[in-house]
Formats: sequence, C-alpha cells, structure tokens
Amino acid sequence: MDIPILPPHGCRFPDPARAVAERGGLVAVGGSLSPERLLAAYPQGIFPWYGEGQPVCWFALAPRTVLFPAKIHIGRSLQKHLRNKPYAVTANRNFSAVIAACAATPRTGQSGTWITAGMQQAYTKLHQMGYAHSFECWYPDETGRLKLAGGLYGVQIGRAFFGESMFAVQADASKTAFALAVPYLAQRGIGLIDCQQNTAHLARFGSEQMDFADFQTALRRLAAQLLTHPIGSSVLTANRIG
Repeated sequence: MDIPILPPHGCRFPDPARAVAERGGLVAVGGSLSPERLLAAYPQGIFPWYGEGQPVCWFALAPRTVLFPAKIHIGRSLQKHLRNKPYAVTANRNFSAVIAACAATPRTGQSGTWITAGMQQAYTKLHQMGYAHSFECWYPDETGRLKLAGGLYGVQIGRAFFGESMFAVQADASKTAFALAVPYLAQRGIGLIDCQQNTAHLARFGSEQMDFADFQTALRRLAAQLLTHPIGSSVLTANRIG
C-alpha cells in the first residue's frame, strides 16, 4: 500500500476520497500540526489521529457520523437529570483543563491516548486563535463550590463544528455538557457537528451516518459560511446553583 508522505511544511493533502476507497481512510503520514495545516484539513473531512511516539497520521473516516443540531434527541432520563441536578455548563472557561482531562481519560480498548502532548499544544493554539472551543460541566461539591465534572472540545470552522473528545469524572457530566452545547452551537449558526466515529453514546443523541461524498459537500458549504454569532466565553446555564 502506497501511503503519501507529507512534507514538514505546507497545507496540501492528497484526495481524502481516494484514501477512503483505497487505504481505509488513511490520507497521509507526516507533516506538522501547524494551525494552517489543521485548518486546511478539517474542511476536507481530514483529521489527525495517531499515538505517542508515532508519526502524525491523517485520516478521513467513512461513512461519517454527524449530528444535525436541530435534530438532537434528549432522552427522558437525561431530561430529568437536566431539570433536577445542580450543575453549570460553560463555554471556553477552561480549555486547557478540558483537553488535559480528555487525554487522561482511559478508553475501552485503548492502552494510551491519541491526544498527545503535541496535540494538546496544537489545539490550545487553535483555541487561542478562536477556532477551538471547550464546553465545561461543573458540579457543586459538599461545600457548594463548583468543580469541573466533565466536558468536551472541538474545532469550529465557519458553520461546521468538529467534535474531538469528551470526558466525565462524575456521572452524566459529559452528557450534560453535550446536551447544552449543541443547542448553544445551533444558536450561534452551527449547521453540522462532525462526530467522526459512530458510538452508542452519540446515537442516543440522534447522530446519523453520512456518505463521505455527501459529507464533503456539506462541509464545503458550511465551512465557507460565517457564524450568526461568535462562540465566546460564557455561562450557558446554571441549574439549581446558589
């Protein structure tokens, strides 16, 4: 199998559709995690995925799991949790803590993390540039002080949001963050959330599978459009707090 090797600099990628058809989605190996390359990759449906000590690998998975924000489904048990649990959900209040927690969270079937130190640095840079965003869920402790209980982060380009990872150190915290983040993103103008891989967790929220060609068509349209409102640092909700 002939795998394209990227040069250290530049932003060009081989055709991801060919990678899907011929190499199980492996688009290329090498290059760097520069902001310019990352921002060129996502609108094409390409993202980095590799482990510590490995070269940077770029993938385009298909079929693609996506969520249309207007179609989000909140199950009854989560609705009850959202009504009765004391919590707060925020946007962009602690990106570094969220990405570090996502990297540290054990994953079933994985011995390590793909969110390497280099990945954390690269996405923190994107966050500083306004392209990567975090959503935090806070639960009060026994003293009433809010502590980070879960969250998620992703990349936003135009009206497309590319979900990267989520974590929870307390029950339902990542679900709570996601359930509040999706309507907030829709209000900002996000028309599609790229979930990358299909999971039962995402399916319960209403995710669906898209053919890669259709996914690319949607990305080209949405990534070129401006948000209605910027994704800033804010409190999305504070339920039964104080």
